[in-house]
Amino acid sequence: MTYFVGICGGSGSGKTTLATLLLEQFGEENCEVISLDSYYVDLGDMPMEERNAYNYDHPDSIDTELLAADIDTLRSGKEVAVPTYDFATHSRLETVTLVQPKPIVIIEGILLFAFESIRQRIDYLVFRDCPEPTRFERRLERDVATRGRTPESVKAQFAATVKPMHDLFVEPYKHKAHHITPYGKELSEQVNYVEQCIRDLSAPHTSATTNLSQS
Repeated sequence: MTYFVGICGGSGSGKTTLATLLLEQFGEENCEVISLDSYYVDLGDMPMEERNAYNYDHPDSIDTELLAADIDTLRSGKEVAVPTYDFATHSRLETVTLVQPKPIVIIEGILLFAFESIRQRIDYLVFRDCPEPTRFERRLERDVATRGRTPESVKAQFAATVKPMHDLFVEPYKHKAHHITPYGKELSEQVNYVEQCIRDLSAPHTSATTNLSQS
């Protein structure tokens, strides 16, 4: 059986960091991480000017039908082909990542909690609380360093779509979480707490023969 964990929060809140550290704690043989970014809709047929102007912070930008289908497939014990999204061209590449139905599957993404159909498929929901100034600085650093963006374009996008969409489709769903990680608390403590919650709650769902013992 597979136990699904969802990690949500604003851009730059530390979702990927938490997911990566939990993966290390559980071990790759027991855990898999899927990014919601992989499920952006494919805009390959749209003119580049329109792609650049598209609101990628709105729930409509996510292919929820495919994500829901993949969750169901993993829960049934079969592997899935997760899309590879190219942020430079705003389209899907032909390559995919094969994901196996491991005991723990973590899905992390900004808009993850905005979809009831997805929330209902996830067993344990975690929200990464983080103040806006910190989230902005982290996003600015990431987009300039890894996505070829200019500081001016990052600032403009944050003001035009990131903040408004966060206020509409991210922050209001914080209360849906089973656990909210408090900002400012030692990261190792947060990881250990969430890890133990997952171990305790996933025990009835995962196979008794699965090795989820502490490393």
